[in-house]
Amino acid sequence: MHTTLALYLNLAKPRILCMVLVTVTIGFFLGGQGINSISLLVWTLCGTALTSAGAGMLNHYLERDVDALMKRTCRRPLPSGLVRPATVLAVGSVCVVLGTLLLVMLVNLLCGFLALLTAFLYVLVYTPLKRLTWLNTFVGAIPGAIPPMGGWVAATGELQFGAWILFLILFFWQHPHFFAIAWMYRDDYSRGGLKMLPVVDPDGGSTFRQILVYSACLIPISLQPTIIGLSGSIYFYGALALGIWMFVVGLGLARERTTQQARKLLRVSVVYLPVLLALIVADASM
Repeated sequence: MHTTLALYLNLAKPRILCMVLVTVTIGFFLGGQGINSISLLVWTLCGTALTSAGAGMLNHYLERDVDALMKRTCRRPLPSGLVRPATVLAVGSVCVVLGTLLLVMLVNLLCGFLALLTAFLYVLVYTPLKRLTWLNTFVGAIPGAIPPMGGWVAATGELQFGAWILFLILFFWQHPHFFAIAWMYRDDYSRGGLKMLPVVDPDGGSTFRQILVYSACLIPISLQPTIIGLSGSIYFYGALALGIWMFVVGLGLARERTTQQARKLLRVSVVYLPVLLALIVADASM
């Protein structure tokens, strides 16, 4: 039983799940100008966790043949034969439905809709697009950026301008983050038949242009919380420094085009987001 639970936790994509729950909480906090209802936040996180976990399982189900072909994924539970595909499909579907219902009934209809939309775009749009076009990264960044909007809506009952700013920050951040990963594992993605940009653009020209464009755009977008009054000067200068840092590292990758530089950009992007979110919460709390 313990082993089975561990396998399904793995299928739920725990790292992505944690990021989703953190961004939902921050959206809830900023939208409500504080945590005004612990119970509402708990139900929001529970419903979101179920839909996110279910979407992760369904993604594993749909990509089990591709995962078996790639070195970095061939030992996952499904290609390893440790769990039955039909069971994963059933459990994943039930989690998405239960999570959506929980949000609709105990939070609000719009929050439930956003959670279901996120799962739909991730599982039924982004996942199959990975086999068809490099634009999958652009499409995949949309469900990746919706969770803080769900948190905001849970606290306020409506989509306000601040929620869209949080969406844009996550949307633009994901591109340099995932293009760095795609460059590092481009040979593996090619073996799996996935049309990631570095696979269809082997010299990296388009990949590095995308990284620089999105990193550059992220700088002014990340400053918007101060401009609209969600945060103050501490966040503003912190966000500016973080944005410049990521752009400079992206520029280094564009010049050297090495796996080492791609890994460096990945590490910077992993540091960037939690520090940025911590700054906006800390500044808003002052």
